[in-house]
Amino acid sequence: MLAAVALLAQPSAGGESGRSGPAYHVAVAARGQGPLNLYVEESGHGEPIVLLHGIGASTYEWRLIVPALARRHRVLNLDLKGFGRSDKPDDGRYSPIDQGALVKAFLVRQGLTQVTLIGHSLGGGIALATTIDANRTHPGLIRRLVLIDSAAYPQQFSDSLKVLRDPVLGPLSLAILPPEFIAMLALTDDSSVKSAAPEDILSYAQPLYSAGAKDALLATARQINPLNSDRLTQLYRTIRQQTLLIWCRKDDVVPLSVGERLARNLPHAQLHVLETCSHVPIEEEPKATARLITRFLARH
Repeated sequence: MLAAVALLAQPSAGGESGRSGPAYHVAVAARGQGPLNLYVEESGHGEPIVLLHGIGASTYEWRLIVPALARRHRVLNLDLKGFGRSDKPDDGRYSPIDQGALVKAFLVRQGLTQVTLIGHSLGGGIALATTIDANRTHPGLIRRLVLIDSAAYPQQFSDSLKVLRDPVLGPLSLAILPPEFIAMLALTDDSSVKSAAPEDILSYAQPLYSAGAKDALLATARQINPLNSDRLTQLYRTIRQQTLLIWCRKDDVVPLSVGERLARNLPHAQLHVLETCSHVPIEEEPKATARLITRFLARH
């Protein structure tokens, strides 16, 4: 169980981020939220790509594929509300729909158009919510989607999420386990990581030291299925954007069956399965993942 909880403690700083451009905060607001500051790291030039990380992660999650994407695109690597270096308000608004409203506000505030949204795990679910909202209010804002082992439908929770969603075990586990110990367990026990360098442990541990980080993580876990999820998933069929689905065959967090269901329900989706990874291909198979994305972008 400790290792499972550890997988949620990903970094916001430390180590190589993969960016070569500026890092800054953007003030955004959405209905019932904000104003608050979202942190972004920017790289490259060209049509915009916005990266959305998974639960408990941050911009650091994308460090291995940002350089490949930034060769021909402007890459904006975003810390979601409550994570990394973004604000972590105690406002109870951490559902995918809440996060999606802020992502849309960020895109509009930055004057972006024809955006490619790339989301991993929970970030993929947020990308779907963002796209549905943006298609209604700002047609042309989002051009393409890339969803990587993406949350999409109500499903069985992993052991780590079950712990975090528990009103007693969730706060207790985050209170008694030192962030460095959690990070060390994640780096040494996760089969996708071959070694645990001291700087990686420090980087992976850092976010849970910031004020409000643990409460934001717990709130996100509890709200990961929005109250109106059935209505939201029915709207997937209205998404007309070209969509690339990348899935690990061995994923036991968001199983391949979710990707197969998405491929059926999104009108213009193509599914690519990676055989050797589990849930985080951007860590486990970064070259293959980046290659699939860049080919998709070149063709669409």
